[in-house]
Amino acid sequence: MKPIVTLTVNPAIDAFCLADEVVPVRKVRTREEYYVPGGGGINVSRAVKELGGETVAFYMAGGLTGQALEGMIERLGIAGVRVPIAEATRVSHLVHETSTGQEYRFTPEGPEVTEAEWQHLLEVLSVIDAEYMIASGSLARGMPVDFYARVARMVKEHGGRMVVDTSGAPLHWALEEGVHIIKPSRRELEHLVGRKIAAPKDEEAMAAEVVRAGRAEIVVLTLGAQGVVVATRDGVQRYEAPKVDTKSPTGAGDAFTAGMVYGLVNGKPLDRAVMLGIAAGAATAAAPGTSLATKPAVDAVFAQVKAQAARKTA
Repeated sequence: MKPIVTLTVNPAIDAFCLADEVVPVRKVRTREEYYVPGGGGINVSRAVKELGGETVAFYMAGGLTGQALEGMIERLGIAGVRVPIAEATRVSHLVHETSTGQEYRFTPEGPEVTEAEWQHLLEVLSVIDAEYMIASGSLARGMPVDFYARVARMVKEHGGRMVVDTSGAPLHWALEEGVHIIKPSRRELEHLVGRKIAAPKDEEAMAAEVVRAGRAEIVVLTLGAQGVVVATRDGVQRYEAPKVDTKSPTGAGDAFTAGMVYGLVNGKPLDRAVMLGIAAGAATAAAPGTSLATKPAVDAVFAQVKAQAARKTA
């Protein structure tokens, strides 16, 4: 079985801390700080690893922060391939305000990548023979908007399947090339189709429209507490979201992608793979800060999701 390959072109070191109160001007004292490697694809690899799967994370990183990121990935036991860049990797901050329960997320734009650097990344990726390549997260500054489309073309030439989790122009161009799976939000689907969603039936119709146009084989529309809509050539299915005590949505979408693709790689039918993705995403939302869900937590929520589905079909 081939490992799940992830791609992160604008990764980050994710810093988390607690503060009693976030206020302007005055010094805000924080505690319980910790740091984890972050960015869409790296988060997916972290979640795949936790579920027991094999993964290789490809990413661009530079400067002292890039070296620190590389060390963090190695310490997690994740196979990583770092493509060096000149500018420093970004550091994002998530501050949980204990007095209100609110989260404050500070996300830098990140480094600017030169043409020589992103061309080098394409050369590295051109020799990968992956069953699944998951490109997740934003493009770095300086990269062409069709970068994910170029990667998708190479993946298909090797007989692999491309999963894209991004937004805006990079997602549009990837769909012009055609990919295996996309995971848009409601707003992203509206942008892709070019009209507003007015009712639940529109969600299903518009997801199916993208599939019929040949832009993606599977559209997984994530709707938070309203569940998930999955469109394929065989039809459209809606899944309920489990009820969990949400602590932080950070990383939940990446955990969903990891669970779903991990399920597919291990031979689960699409509906069970989607349920595993839902469980991984919900369990991660119930974890604090930038933590991802543990496998026991995912297994517990997966049992809940399966029970909900059984009651619905009974």
